Amino acid sequence: MSVTFERPHALGTHRVVEPAGAMPQSAWKIDCTPVACENEILCDVETLNIDSASFKQIADAEGGDPAKIASHVEGIVRERGKQHNPVTGSGGMFIGTVREVGRALRGVDVTPGDRIASLVSLTLTPLCLESIERVDVATGRIWVTAQAILFQSGLWAKLPTDIDENVALAVLDVAGAPAQVRRLAKAGSTVVVIGADGKSGMLSCAQAKARGARVVGVVPDRATPSARLLVEAGLVDALLQADARDALGLSAAVADVAPTLADLVVNCVNVPGTELGSILCTKDEGTVYFFSMSTSFTAAALGAEGVGKDVTMIVGNGYCKGHADVALQTLRDNPAIHAYFNAKYQGA
Repeated sequence: MSVTFERPHALGTHRVVEPAGAMPQSAWKIDCTPVACENEILCDVETLNIDSASFKQIADAEGGDPAKIASHVEGIVRERGKQHNPVTGSGGMFIGTVREVGRALRGVDVTPGDRIASLVSLTLTPLCLESIERVDVATGRIWVTAQAILFQSGLWAKLPTDIDENVALAVLDVAGAPAQVRRLAKAGSTVVVIGADGKSGMLSCAQAKARGARVVGVVPDRATPSARLLVEAGLVDALLQADARDALGLSAAVADVAPTLADLVVNCVNVPGTELGSILCTKDEGTVYFFSMSTSFTAAALGAEGVGKDVTMIVGNGYCKGHADVALQTLRDNPAIHAYFNAKYQGA
């Protein structure tokens, strides 16, 4: 197969099909021809890790049926040239093996045969999907035969040798959360993690504790294994069962254990409608970090204005420098979380 792109751009704009002038992430459709330009990396993809918000939406729409979920994802990729959920606007990441490195990238630390995880969203990754072999509804992972393109600007990480690759994929998918919490949490501060029992929530709690913060975890059900682990492993100082969509109920529950409210709230949920609850849990001049891809930033901005809350709100950027290393080290430093991730993701 041959393909020619005029003046391939480091940011991948040469792959945009429509609309003209869009960036790959915001584009409705991109060209997923599986041939590497001089500044691209071509990978054989084995596993897609669909982000939590996107997978929940697709699974709910298809009644949790693996075959229908597979068909749904195939339809998205066929139409858009990428796994970019049009409802949630989110995607995920992949694990694969490098097949080809463009000649302009020969100086980078990757060679054909290297096994890597992408650290950029599937919403901007050209994906040529041949078939879906299996869907794991419990973890949001999909085994595929496919090829993907990484742009010159794209981020990736070689898979670690001391962590199961399926576990590494689960961790790297949410690497931005613990790394950002490491920056934001301060010793002696109060940190509230909403959705503390999920992947990003557990790692965020661990980082907040490592920074010397008092951590309040919020979960929908205290009886689940992941919620119990938060208490047993000492990852939280208080664990609350609350519906994060009930803004008044959530903020009242937090106020009971943290009367001055939170210096930092970390929102890790995968359902919409939790913006105002997060804001109400935050003290004036505190910070809300919306890692959740279910967040409506219109609702967050107008909600804060409506209740007269002067808080700093941070978009859940999935990238900060060194985030992959921070996330993987957080797992290594917390044997209880590592064991839980192994049980849930290893060899799934």
